[in-house]
Amino acid sequence: MIDVSIPAGGSHRVFLCIGGNLGNREDYLRRSIDLIEQEVGCVVSKSDVYESESWGFEHDAHFLNQVLEVNTTLSALCLLDVCHSIESQLGRDRYASTETYAPRTADIDILLFDECVYTLPPLVVPHPRLHERRFVLEPLAQIAPELCHPLQCKTIKALKAECVDTGRVWRYQPTATSMEER
Repeated sequence: MIDVSIPAGGSHRVFLCIGGNLGNREDYLRRSIDLIEQEVGCVVSKSDVYESESWGFEHDAHFLNQVLEVNTTLSALCLLDVCHSIESQLGRDRYASTETYAPRTADIDILLFDECVYTLPPLVVPHPRLHERRFVLEPLAQIAPELCHPLQCKTIKALKAECVDTGRVWRYQPTATSMEER
């Protein structure tokens, strides 16, 4: 268990994008949220679940994605470590493939951390491709349309309107098969 004691600075407002395209995708989203609440902090709001084609690589299985607003007392680097640990707990092996983008059971991306900008690897926040990915902008705009991107200096709603990503993104509708997997 990660120490989530309150630092002198109080809590931070973060936005995370969770998702995956392998296995029981709905279950992995639920388990991701449970672990985030246990190890990161309070989930303040969450978008609907969205389904999308893979981005950056070809794969038959579509992704499910959801954006969460979370209050955390973790520092940004500690949050990154915890997110990687949760992914690992859910079966993701970050080192199984040499490809930048690959199918996965669970993925947790830090989209925004307060209004902060971090540019030192391994942490880059705001997420460097947030404004280019419709599958992130759709759910983020649902829960925080007026939030201002600290580098683009535009609202999430405006970035979504300007996004040139042509990948298909739609609200997820569970099927009878996915309901049976629960």
